[in-house]
Amino acid sequence: MTKPDPKNQLCVGAISGSYGVRGEVRLKSFCAEPTAIAEYGPLYSEDGTRSFKVTLIRPVAGGLGARIAGVDTKEQADALKGITLFVSRDKFPSLPDDEYYHADLIGLEVRDTGGVMLGKVTAVHNHGAGDLLEVGVAGATSILLPFTMATVPTVDLGAGRIVVDPPEGLD
Repeated sequence: MTKPDPKNQLCVGAISGSYGVRGEVRLKSFCAEPTAIAEYGPLYSEDGTRSFKVTLIRPVAGGLGARIAGVDTKEQADALKGITLFVSRDKFPSLPDDEYYHADLIGLEVRDTGGVMLGKVTAVHNHGAGDLLEVGVAGATSILLPFTMATVPTVDLGAGRIVVDPPEGLD
């Protein structure tokens, strides 16, 4: 098993704590289909020094119940709380031209349609009604922009920028 390149991996979930008394963990999946987290093979810590072989058991409140190879007690499971889980990017399928992994958007420059620099994408959020780009603006608080074709007509990963047409009152 080769260690993943920390610069070429995507976060797919996190261990949010133990579940039960036999070493099961509660897993929070960041995958579009939550159970897909177990299909990528071993999952790794962010620095790539630890690997986790995950077997899903059942859905639980706030996530998925899972077993991790080598974790047999509640204390061992408790010790894993807060670990984020990563997979090498090469395990993921290529996306169509109009879809993006959130990790690819973070750090991109954000310019308005006139070319004026607004800031950089600092996060991508989804609270159930669609994705929102959080844009860090110099000298101001962050702004949230809906990640729609109307508001974000251009994403150019190669150039490292996004062109936005902010809604009225946001410019």
